[in-house]
Amino acid sequence: MSIILEVEHVTTYRYARPVEFSTHRVAFHPRAAHDIRVLSASLEVSPHSKQHWIHDVFSNSVAVVEPMVPADMLKFTARFAIEHHGVQNHELPIAAEAKLYPFDYSADDRTDLSSFIPLQYPDDAAVVREWASSFLPVRGRTHTRDILVNINEAVRSDFTYASRETMGTQRPAQTLELRTGTCRDFALLMIEAARGLGLAARFVSGYIYDAALDKPDAQPGSAVGPASANLIESRDIGGTQGAGATHAWLHVFLPGAGWVPFDPTNELYGGTDLIRVAFTRTPEQAAPVAGSWTGDASDFVSMNVEVKVHRRESATAQAPASS
Repeated sequence: MSIILEVEHVTTYRYARPVEFSTHRVAFHPRAAHDIRVLSASLEVSPHSKQHWIHDVFSNSVAVVEPMVPADMLKFTARFAIEHHGVQNHELPIAAEAKLYPFDYSADDRTDLSSFIPLQYPDDAAVVREWASSFLPVRGRTHTRDILVNINEAVRSDFTYASRETMGTQRPAQTLELRTGTCRDFALLMIEAARGLGLAARFVSGYIYDAALDKPDAQPGSAVGPASANLIESRDIGGTQGAGATHAWLHVFLPGAGWVPFDPTNELYGGTDLIRVAFTRTPEQAAPVAGSWTGDASDFVSMNVEVKVHRRESATAQAPASS
């Protein structure tokens, strides 16, 4: 049985006086496929703006927004509804040649996956590899999926989640040293661990559904930051860590099963709670809003983000054969 989820994402920038804005890129549109069907989507911008849609280098849907007049407020209101079929990715069969680790991708796969295999932080490789090696057998081979599941579970159990309203993502070595981080920090750590093991991994941004936030007294998430180009950090409001704002996790490519989701923040492997918006090679490429403004530094007043994810109703239709 599928479920229908509605998302509202409002980002508001305020300034002490009217300032001029550059072209902004806004990424909020969910990625449709056999497990997610987009029922509706809209983007409202204030002040008056021109907008058109493109597919970026990763085939994510991105709105290109050109504000037409100076203003003391820039506001993006994105809304969409999806039917989520919640494929159980954890149960998908892996090709026989990849069931046991280590294995080699085929020549064609390695060519197609080439941008998702190299490390983003090679200087952290040694410390990340040392940590990841604890999930490998002393000798012989082990099930590939088990290694990734164990890493996913270890982040959830051994690290402390802490929301952060500043820009950027911690280096993997810093996350290992602090044993604390945000969802994007945990996703990056596991991505670098997987890539260090020779596996293709990509960063995923989107939203996460938490049934606790459907309660009447639940409060939406918000964030304040100093810049237009920002990766808004999710927070722990309900029973799910990372709910109430944007969320981040990762995909690892396993032959036979394809791109398999892993959410180390919540120890999830797909299902109907994760709502993907963008796939990227690095976290920095997944900013939901990116752009700039022209004025004095003192003109900036605040940035506020509110995200609401609600379940509307149940649906019984079968998953579509294609997006």
